[in-house]
Amino acid sequence: MKVGRREFVVGALALGGAGWGGAAFAQQKMVLKATDVHPLGYPTVEAVVRMGKKLEEATNGRLSIQMFPSMQLGGEKEMIEQAQVGAIAFARISVGPMGPLVPELNVFNLPFIFRDTAHMEKVIDGEIGDEMLKKLSDHPTANLIGLCWMNAGTRNVYNSKRPIRTIEDLKGLKIRMMGNPIFVDTMNALGGNGVSMGFDQLINALQTGVVDGAENNYPTYSSGQHYRYAKYFSETEHLMIPEILVFSKRVWNSLSKDDQALIMKLAKEAQQEQRKLWYAKEQEAIEDMKKNGVEIIKIADKKPFIEAMKPVWEKHASQHAALIKRIQDVQ
Repeated sequence: MKVGRREFVVGALALGGAGWGGAAFAQQKMVLKATDVHPLGYPTVEAVVRMGKKLEEATNGRLSIQMFPSMQLGGEKEMIEQAQVGAIAFARISVGPMGPLVPELNVFNLPFIFRDTAHMEKVIDGEIGDEMLKKLSDHPTANLIGLCWMNAGTRNVYNSKRPIRTIEDLKGLKIRMMGNPIFVDTMNALGGNGVSMGFDQLINALQTGVVDGAENNYPTYSSGQHYRYAKYFSETEHLMIPEILVFSKRVWNSLSKDDQALIMKLAKEAQQEQRKLWYAKEQEAIEDMKKNGVEIIKIADKKPFIEAMKPVWEKHASQHAALIKRIQDVQ
């Protein structure tokens, strides 16, 4: 995974110009840069690291992956931009920032779109999941290849002020949301005050009181030690958004067809491997939260939360009615 003197750093290859085809460099050692906002050991990071080992083995060291975890290369916005220009090869990103670019992906961002995690997995493992990745890959200006999906669990509200047991408890709380109008509208419909903000800005915002809390899954909350600033974790499960491993189209076009096929095959394996890692990490995170004095609040009745989403669905879902029906029909 180290970059040697004679290895060819892929960002430089991609930025060198379209005239540098993959065939000309078929025997060159290429280091594919990968990045994630999460730390080493986090399921999405670990899945890509393991994928890199398989890639290195399959190509006798010709292709390898160098991972830059923990926001070393910036937040998701910066990660997407770097992948688009070819400065990095892989980025694990949330569907949230992709929704405005590929409108169909916004369907996965709708609150309570999936019945449970099993339903979500059947959707992303099947026809619909493949179609959504292809739509991203075929997008004329996204400059990204959609490789595979990754689990991200359920998103739940946590804050520093009080336990959230009902919608009324959310009233007036400033809650950080990912940068997508659907998410801000979701929090506002629940009575909170949705604040659009990058993940890389969140800790400072929690420390300074710019926001009272945020919403995310158990492992992100635990690994980021957000319990230091917000001890009340309420299992609202309002969002269940799969994440995407993307590849720079600019770098992709510099690879041979065989290398592209190999990366795609290993990515599909990583999708299943990450899932196993995910469920183990969730349990570990919940234990860590309990150990650190987090109050985990069960929501006795989710019906009012679901019913409050009616205006969000009316605003954001009407143009995707056929796709939504297909998702709901998946058993």
